[in-house]
Amino acid sequence: MGKKGSSSQADIAVFSQLQEENAALKQENEELRRKLERMNELLLNAQRARFGQSSEKREYVMSQQLGLFNEAETEQDHKAPEPTEETLTVKEHKRKPKRTADELTADLPVREVILELPEDQPTCSTCGHPLKRMGKKYLYEELEIIPRQVHVIKYYSATYACENCEKESGYAHIYSVAAPPRLLKHSLASPSTVADVMVRKYVDGLPLYRQEKIWAREGIALSRATMANWVIQTAQTWLKPLYRRLKKHLLESRVIYADETVVQVLKEDGKPAASESRMWVYGSGERGGRPIRFFEYQPDRSGKHAAAFLKGFTGCLVTDGYPGYNQVTGAVRCGCWAHMRRKWREAMPKGATTATSKAAIGYEYCNKLFVLEKKFSEMSDAVRKTARQVKAEPLLEAYWLWLKTLDPVPGSKLAEAVTYAQNQKPDLSAFLDHGEVEISNNFAENAIRPFVVGRKNWLFSDTAKGAESSAIIYTLVETAKANGLDPYAYLFQLLEELPYLGRNPSPNDLDIFMPWQPAVRTAYVSSVSSKS
Repeated sequence: MGKKGSSSQADIAVFSQLQEENAALKQENEELRRKLERMNELLLNAQRARFGQSSEKREYVMSQQLGLFNEAETEQDHKAPEPTEETLTVKEHKRKPKRTADELTADLPVREVILELPEDQPTCSTCGHPLKRMGKKYLYEELEIIPRQVHVIKYYSATYACENCEKESGYAHIYSVAAPPRLLKHSLASPSTVADVMVRKYVDGLPLYRQEKIWAREGIALSRATMANWVIQTAQTWLKPLYRRLKKHLLESRVIYADETVVQVLKEDGKPAASESRMWVYGSGERGGRPIRFFEYQPDRSGKHAAAFLKGFTGCLVTDGYPGYNQVTGAVRCGCWAHMRRKWREAMPKGATTATSKAAIGYEYCNKLFVLEKKFSEMSDAVRKTARQVKAEPLLEAYWLWLKTLDPVPGSKLAEAVTYAQNQKPDLSAFLDHGEVEISNNFAENAIRPFVVGRKNWLFSDTAKGAESSAIIYTLVETAKANGLDPYAYLFQLLEELPYLGRNPSPNDLDIFMPWQPAVRTAYVSSVSSKS
């Protein structure tokens, strides 16, 4: 009995040890599986970023896609009606016509070239009598490019003398015409030249060193240092007051969309050259009638900058999930469903469907919401608010209930999406009570895109004042574009007329130059007409 008892105890000990080892192996296997899933997610997102489609169209979710081999069995329906001649008739498909040459050149000036016989040959080859011109016959047309012309304009002041005073007293009173205000003292800079340099850099993405080479090819030795001085001095002297006034109008908007991106400034106090600063962008929506795109340079990404900028703003603030915006007080925070949808998309494995991927289900919920919003886009704010509460709110309730059923692997992309949704729930739901708010932050992202594209060319700013000047000019040209104005025509008008207001113009004087003002738009139309 003793031997049997000791043997059974040994077996129990071995069995217990095996159970522990088995549990440890299972745990290790589960950890390795999670790591593998995580690595596959990272690889998929890297491949998607490099080779995949950049847009977020619905085609990523293939919930309705069927297998090629079982499609007949799946779709078979004995009760399906047979087609008739009427149901088989296919509506005529009209291909979108190509634009004609007249449409392409409708806004361009036209110069006619009439091909005529030489003066010594206007006679009939049959009878020798002179030929009489009876009209003209169209042959063809072509585009002609005329390189820009550069002139030096020398201003002189006419002088006048009073002959009567000279006769009576022997001394003539001399009068002369006062000179118009200069854009920059002791400089060749003119409104047209500086506006051209600004547009080439901030709209066309041509850095100053490339412009320097273009000027050299045209026979003008204009250095990048000179152009940089022109840009910074005119921005700080004449454009900055208008820039500040635009901020005042922006803060009066009902909705502001905000975002930020990286900018590198080489010479910044207390920071190494390789450190990252930030360009913040704030934009008003299209529903307000006064589109504004406002850029602000700051040395870092701290939310205190957004809080300081938006101080006193009491409307709706639409942002992504960056927690720095939590420092903003007084505004109604609204989340971005485009970012939410992006999180689900990043968590979707290759070939995902709503039947095989939970992330695909979340992605499809977002798509359904955007489909509804497209239907609501033409509604007034009040009607859209009601429509959202009737149609969109039940969809969101189903979405939040479905979210509670998920138990994702910690550290996975799915877990990131779930956490983002849970943390952003109040902000993502806020649009239901505000018909004036869009459900995405695309306004701010689209506004900041020209800066990001331009940054690829000029790479960095040399000084903080240069970065601030860039913010001023980006604000004016992007706001002009948002209001349907040509950036060059708008900048030229500003640089030509703002110096007449002096260094401290009044708010009323500055309001005249807002891009939505009739006077500005009339001047823009006149400048376009004069060009053609």
